[in-house]
Amino acid sequence: MDQLIHIFKVDLKEANRIASMPDGIHQHDFEELLIGVEGSLEHFIDFESEKFNSPYISFVTKGKAHRLIPRVEQGKCLIWGIRFKSEFIAELTFHLYTLFHNSANIELAKGRCFDRLLALCELMNDELKQAKPDFSIIRHLLSALFVMIEGEMEKHVPDIKGIESQSTTFTNFLRVLEENFHRPEGVEFYAEKLFMTSRNLNLICQKILQQSVSEIIETRKLIEAKNLLASSDKTISEIAYKLGYNEKSYFSNVFKKKAGQTPSDFRKEMKTLVG
Repeated sequence: MDQLIHIFKVDLKEANRIASMPDGIHQHDFEELLIGVEGSLEHFIDFESEKFNSPYISFVTKGKAHRLIPRVEQGKCLIWGIRFKSEFIAELTFHLYTLFHNSANIELAKGRCFDRLLALCELMNDELKQAKPDFSIIRHLLSALFVMIEGEMEKHVPDIKGIESQSTTFTNFLRVLEENFHRPEGVEFYAEKLFMTSRNLNLICQKILQQSVSEIIETRKLIEAKNLLASSDKTISEIAYKLGYNEKSYFSNVFKKKAGQTPSDFRKEMKTLVG
């Protein structure tokens, strides 16, 4: 995507087109927010396939392997889609990653809040269509939209406050992790980057995600490994090397210990699951 932000609608005609020729599992170089108004969504994400009825919200972070198929219900389907580059609202990007950790999709209730979300979409879309759109206005509207979504998630997702981070240090750790998880670096590397001790960084991570730094690093590597196994034709050796493992056998052992199956078995299962 070349633009900083792109807003679109998936209507009945487009939904039928996508459903007749669905994409395979793929990854984006942008963030994507979907707001389902009518119909339902069949979404493969976080390595599971589920169906959500409208109204719903789905947020797909950059690089996450997924596949979505809009479904018509009672002759209706309508989805607002917002795609944007991470740098468009850079101050919120890593907050969003933690906010939607393990909860990419949520079903909502119709009402005042949902109507406001749709109104914000209309306002952003209208501004973007201007000859010279004011991107600062669109940026503020998009930030407001996510604030409202967060408020709704607090009602629907248990312990969301334990998932999201108000810690600048933790946000910075996620940023450094995203830049370096493919390297064979340990806790000390990240602690030094953040000018703190390994112990203090571990304490912060335990408080927010109930995981050690090492567990978070390995989890991030595992997610990327699953993404690549599901959405690319790279060999297991190539994936291992890309993620900083010197030996395919060691990578396979780590993967099996965490995922409960070998990389080859996981790839076969994903192909079966998404057809």
